[in-house]
Amino acid sequence: MKIAIAQMNCLVGDIAGNVAKIMANAALAKQHGATLMVTPELSLCGYPPEDLLLREDFLQACDAALEKLSTALTDITVIVGHPRQVGDECFNAASVLKDGEVFATYHKHALPNYSVFDEKRYFTAGGEPLVFEHCGVQIGVLICADVWEPNPATLAKAAGAEVLIALNASPFHMEKQSTRLEILRERASETDLAIIYTNMVGGQDELVFDGASFVLNSNGDLTQQLPAFDAALEIVEFMGLQPIPAAVTPQLSIEASVYTALKLGLQDYVRKNGFPGVVLGLSGGVDSALTMAIAVDALGAEKVQAVMMPSEFTADISVNDAAEMAKLLGVKYSQMPIANLYESFRVALADEFKGLPFDTTEENLQARIRGMLLMAISNKFGSIVVTTGNKSETAVGYCTLYGDMAGGFALLKDVPKTLVYRLCDYRNSLSRAIPQRIITRPPSAELRANQLDQDSLPPYDVLDVIIEAYVEDNLSARDIIAMGYSSTDVNRVITLIDRNEYKRRQSPVGVRITHRGFGKDRRHPITVKLDFDIHLK
Repeated sequence: MKIAIAQMNCLVGDIAGNVAKIMANAALAKQHGATLMVTPELSLCGYPPEDLLLREDFLQACDAALEKLSTALTDITVIVGHPRQVGDECFNAASVLKDGEVFATYHKHALPNYSVFDEKRYFTAGGEPLVFEHCGVQIGVLICADVWEPNPATLAKAAGAEVLIALNASPFHMEKQSTRLEILRERASETDLAIIYTNMVGGQDELVFDGASFVLNSNGDLTQQLPAFDAALEIVEFMGLQPIPAAVTPQLSIEASVYTALKLGLQDYVRKNGFPGVVLGLSGGVDSALTMAIAVDALGAEKVQAVMMPSEFTADISVNDAAEMAKLLGVKYSQMPIANLYESFRVALADEFKGLPFDTTEENLQARIRGMLLMAISNKFGSIVVTTGNKSETAVGYCTLYGDMAGGFALLKDVPKTLVYRLCDYRNSLSRAIPQRIITRPPSAELRANQLDQDSLPPYDVLDVIIEAYVEDNLSARDIIAMGYSSTDVNRVITLIDRNEYKRRQSPVGVRITHRGFGKDRRHPITVKLDFDIHLK
């Protein structure tokens, strides 16, 4: 028995395009001798379709496309993920297309309603197993979250399944693949069945699906693993009820996986939304340097424009380093000094601000002038502005609304500052892209004389741990202080995080790489008075 895994990059709403990909993969699978092919979860419409699932015309279009696909696939059996409306209920479904018809349909049992998932808003849970015969083997079908708990797989085994196939749209975060393997090994152990795990690949707004589909034998041994972050079609060959060992693509390091996820997320956001390229502010600092390196790797230098906008506070080495990096990567590069524009604003506001000292108002003016210039370039040429702020800055509000936050895509939105440095070193290990002085210099926004980030924030190795503990792990101030951090730093950081939710709500979408990013993961009220004491003296 030969089963094809179609690790597909689907586009939400592009039903015709997704059908064409299924057809092309099916034709290729047949050429390789496969008689059965499995696609990812909701491969027909893309994942997650969100409120498209509330549209009658969308569901009808999916039904029509499934029917058309079934009649076209007469010489290979294909399992397709799709939404299915039955009366007033909608199901996350997987249908077996066989001999020119929809042979059988499975409804997903476990509907995740946590993290980035909101499936109970749209779907009704199924309760019946689906087992069908193929080449004399009883195949049990599951969908994604079904394999994260024992019952659906146990039901399939009780219904006679001899091999399990799971359709997935499982998004990436750091070390997710290790967790998947651990969970699926538990299912293999409980059922004593081999499992084929087929995952989606590609960027969809803030989510990146990393593929890395795999096969386990009934002992839970990994016998085959597809590449991460690439669309692929591979054949799983069985001897009886056990998969024959084949290529196992090694897992990537944390730095390699995050860098590749960011690259794919940007690439697909630009490509799927039809932007001709990107434009970004290149400051001579580490965040914009990493952003540009990823953009060039994702899109090609010809689709990247970098603009250096020096002010009176910009160091000469920042200008020189930005120019060197732009030349090194071959992007379109320009310098637009903002001193005259900045002075014009100060003159216009002179009477209003008479007698008042220089403060963050004047700092923010510089950032907003830069934001306006970048947005003007975007409007004129159609390129999307990619912002360069990282998760550490976004968490505590060390960023300017309508300034450095202005843009259409926040590439580093979920990347802590300490990881930014690791990613820079990783990128330079592949080939020289970022001048070393950019990495080793103390970070500065350069919005006032002799400014350093550490004047306003705790050291990043301290800040990032507190942010992770409070935002990602939901720990209290008491818990974090007990980890050995000063109450002054902890209380200050928590206060900044809570106070700056209003900024984050207005920030662009960006790639999620941690298990809890700012966006769908964390829904915190803007207007709030906490009635419990989370801050300790």
